Amino acid sequence: MRQLISSMLSISCLFGGLFSTLPAEAQETPKAAKRGSLIVEENKLPGATDWQLTRVRPDNKGHRTPWIEGYCSRQSVTAGESIDIMVSSDPPQPFKIEVFRMGYYGGRGARLMTTLGPFEGQTQPVPAPGEKYLHECRWEATTQLTIPDDWLSGVYLGRLTTLPSEADRPYWQSYIVFVVRDDRPADVLFQCSDNTWQAYNQWPSNYSIYTHPKGVQGPWADVSFDRPYGREAQYNGVVNDPLTFGSGEFLPLEFPLAYWLEKHGYDVTYCCNSNMLTPEHGLKCKSFISVGHDEYWDIRQFRSVEKMRDAGVNLLFLSGNSICWVTPFRASSDGRENRIIFRGGPYGAKNDYALLRERLHGPFPEHGPDEGLLMGARNVEPVNGGGDWTITKPEHWIFAGTNVKAGDRIPGLIGWEYHGAPAKIPGLEIVAAGTAFQGGENPQQWTATIYPGPKDNFVFNAATIFWAQGLSSPPGHTLPWSHFSRPHGPDPRVQQITHNLLQRAIDGKQ
Repeated sequence: MRQLISSMLSISCLFGGLFSTLPAEAQETPKAAKRGSLIVEENKLPGATDWQLTRVRPDNKGHRTPWIEGYCSRQSVTAGESIDIMVSSDPPQPFKIEVFRMGYYGGRGARLMTTLGPFEGQTQPVPAPGEKYLHECRWEATTQLTIPDDWLSGVYLGRLTTLPSEADRPYWQSYIVFVVRDDRPADVLFQCSDNTWQAYNQWPSNYSIYTHPKGVQGPWADVSFDRPYGREAQYNGVVNDPLTFGSGEFLPLEFPLAYWLEKHGYDVTYCCNSNMLTPEHGLKCKSFISVGHDEYWDIRQFRSVEKMRDAGVNLLFLSGNSICWVTPFRASSDGRENRIIFRGGPYGAKNDYALLRERLHGPFPEHGPDEGLLMGARNVEPVNGGGDWTITKPEHWIFAGTNVKAGDRIPGLIGWEYHGAPAKIPGLEIVAAGTAFQGGENPQQWTATIYPGPKDNFVFNAATIFWAQGLSSPPGHTLPWSHFSRPHGPDPRVQQITHNLLQRAIDGKQ
């Protein structure tokens, strides 16, 4: 009997060792959580085998792709509403638009929803810089798309493809991006960080919130959503951005979370930053997720999410450098709401980081409250760098099923910006902490935190832009890197922690 038990243990150890060497996606077991039937049924539909950009041609400055580029008249739209699509091609060429919903779809990552065109291309004008270097396009609409009633909430990419008149001529491609939202109660409300996408957008020629002649951190530059997404100022050396032209930061920083949520059938609905100016939709949901690089918030967003927390909604900041700058919206020149933003001033009340920003880059016309009192941890200086996500409280329930020990590290998961300086909130716990290095040398302390809300809910702060990198690596995704550090991709510990958080948020237990 002892020999039999010994043999069984040996076999168990052998297979356990083999299991531990499998890729993280193969190791992951879906949780038996409450699932969203709409998402499950949607992802049973056939995925697209060809939705990525194949031929992309940046101009000689690398900021745009004038051969084919476009933008939408609104950041988000609901079923039954219409959205205008503006496209320019230089030189003028016929083109088509294929619209895809982004999700799991059996691992393909997208579903073809409709094909529009062909259209006769025209070269539309680059606007002259306006006040505060504003570049606001006023292009003619190529087409108007009315969203069918059966299009589920999600992130939608429109792939623009030129149609050469001669077979031996190359075609060129880029994306447009918009969100279809709804007003239904859901387990998860996924907020895209599109204010930050626009803040860093350099279209057409190095014009962003960060590229005003007065400096990179002041309130001097306005930016408009009425222009294509070109090269992102922060992408230089961070991610292979030609794969993403026109889609903002969604593919590198946010799609791995959306893909993973839909793979596991979570009941998720999507919105933009501008949809969170009031809390009504969020109050219908069990959890709210901030993802990736969520730096720029109108103060009305802050108050909305604050009300959601106080009403019992669980908050998951799977993001870094979040709620850093007060970012007021204003209308476009033709009156469409929430189409222009600028860096109004720092969040942080009177903390050291906010005072430093004011001293170095102010005066600012806007000032926000202490973001740490909402998120649990704050923006710190330096705020960028790279490091390992190091566990400090392995006995906490968020680590159930991970088998982690104090001091275990998830390599490269901190970056390229993060949170630290935890707030003094009753019940707040530091679950992970460590050192990030700016430029590989300048150290800063980061902290991941969790604290209880007032109605048996919680607020979790992962303290890194790269959290979604540990969840999945979908088609069309390239791992980012920065400050001589990089995440390693899907990790079963990150996946299990996220499952635990969502199960507690949805069912009140893991």
